[in-house]
Amino acid sequence: MLDIRFVRENPDVVKQNIRNKFQEAKLPLVDEVIALDKESRAAKTEADNLRASRNKLSKQIGQLMGQGKKEEAEEVKAQVAANAARLAELETLEGELQEKILKIMMTIPNIIDPSVPIGRDDSENVELEKFGEPVVPDFEIPYHTDIMKSFDGIDLDAAGKVAGNGFYYLMGDIARLHSAVISYARDFMIDRGFTYCVPPFMIRSNVVTGVMSFAEMDAMMYKIEGEDLYLIGTSEHSMIGKFIDTITPQEQLPKTLTSYSPCFRKEKGAHGIEERGVYRIHQFEKQEMIVVCAPQESPMWYEKLWKNTVDLFCSLDIPVRTLECCSGDLADLKVKSCDVEAWSPRQKKYFEVGSCSNLGDAQARRLKIRVDGPDGKYFAHTLNNTVVAPPRMLIAFLENNLQADGSVKIPQVLRPYMGGMEAIRKK
Repeated sequence: MLDIRFVRENPDVVKQNIRNKFQEAKLPLVDEVIALDKESRAAKTEADNLRASRNKLSKQIGQLMGQGKKEEAEEVKAQVAANAARLAELETLEGELQEKILKIMMTIPNIIDPSVPIGRDDSENVELEKFGEPVVPDFEIPYHTDIMKSFDGIDLDAAGKVAGNGFYYLMGDIARLHSAVISYARDFMIDRGFTYCVPPFMIRSNVVTGVMSFAEMDAMMYKIEGEDLYLIGTSEHSMIGKFIDTITPQEQLPKTLTSYSPCFRKEKGAHGIEERGVYRIHQFEKQEMIVVCAPQESPMWYEKLWKNTVDLFCSLDIPVRTLECCSGDLADLKVKSCDVEAWSPRQKKYFEVGSCSNLGDAQARRLKIRVDGPDGKYFAHTLNNTVVAPPRMLIAFLENNLQADGSVKIPQVLRPYMGGMEAIRKK
């Protein structure tokens, strides 16, 4: 969320940013919120003047009564009563105006970084760099669920009966591989200096609206019936929420956390054949990373975060590439974002396995995450990135480590988490 003063002083900048994100329907909101802000400030000024006048008149009443000027004192009392009625009206008006302003400010997109390419949607994202050599073997690679089934490692039919579409049972060595990847990712991030965290898997509505847009919330979140609680769609939300309404001494920054959690998502809409199986599902597990830092350090942390994911995938013999997200593909709170995509030998192309984002002070402003610095208090910057989400990552892992005899090679770094196994073999 932007600072209303910034919008008031830079309306043309805000409008051009909206155009750059191809959200022209939001352009009238800028003038509307500026007008509401002007009305709100006028109401506040009048209310402040009435409060000051009330104090002055109250003293005057006491002086008149002490001088025996009862009739004059009654006239002043009548004026105080009239002022009180007007003050009550203004306080109600202030509340209504602030609610309208907040609603609009929550929908005006954050100012994107100048380095972000201008584009309408994800088809205009820009490839940045490739890591590892993409290989297409000389034998056929089955669909990922068929690979899993060859090890008796997945049961979608039973999951469908128990929970419906978008769920699965992982079994045997595939389930063990899933847990091994999570454990390896946890230790990988701890070794890079991040504090391990297991966060709440549900968050209140004020945290939800603090970390994401209304459109994202509607598309992603499951609401707990009768409770002010939502199942998390990703653990960075509850980890950022940990700092709600806090003031951190600057010398204690940055805060770097890595978390494990299950994640729950509606995943609305129809999806193609490549997004079936365990690619796009309602429940999965993930290792995440977040940073809360000073504004001047957020560009540096952004670079560090996506490199962590790239290094992890490369250590598992999975080629990846990074894509710079264009303006139209950025969620409203994001300043800058890049996707990490893994190579699919079967599809002979890359597909998304993680996303790294710098949100500037947008989340911090909504959640009141402040820093106490030498020159006063200011809002922190927040960043997040996927370490690994095993269901989707398993697809890349199985395809890139599949051998001609149908076995799946276990990379050296993962073997301690698989009981020393060098490969998964068909029973």
